[in-house]
Amino acid sequence: MNTGERPTGSGGRMLNVSLGVVFALGIVFTAFMLMSSWGGTSWVFCSAVSIAVSGIALIRERHTLLATVAGLVVTAAAITVSLKAGDDLPQEPAPITALALSVLVGSAIRTLPAAPAAGIAVGGVVVTAIVWLDGWSGVTSVATMGMIAALLTGLLLRRLGTRASARALAPQESWAGPPQS
Repeated sequence: MNTGERPTGSGGRMLNVSLGVVFALGIVFTAFMLMSSWGGTSWVFCSAVSIAVSGIALIRERHTLLATVAGLVVTAAAITVSLKAGDDLPQEPAPITALALSVLVGSAIRTLPAAPAAGIAVGGVVVTAIVWLDGWSGVTSVATMGMIAALLTGLLLRRLGTRASARALAPQESWAGPPQS
């Protein structure tokens, strides 16, 4: 098994179900908080972006590269729209959007070949840098911490997967097949 292969057992499904629950609860909570603070329909754009990127994150295993690029594009577009709208829209990415993007980037770094994984990592850093154009805020901090976590976790899991693959490919000694001299 290489780093791009993942067992499709109940563990993978449970992870996606858990992520789906976290995404749904986070989107509802963020919408409620925006309704309470900003009022009006300020929550609609934020919720739509969070739903889109979260949905993409939940189907990431089918086409990791395509899903991650789509998540990066949707998030970058949302950030650009919120920057252009000024004070009419809350700053993007919302916390759940940042979490979903972190899942996408970390998963891509872990599973894709080196060149596309590096491209995705650069794309994640660029999208996070765009957030900083609006200045420092809690949203900026959450997005930055999420991206740092995605980069480090993706690299760590990639490294651990490579080591596990190397060990699995090494010849094994057993009583049934002693080493040949």
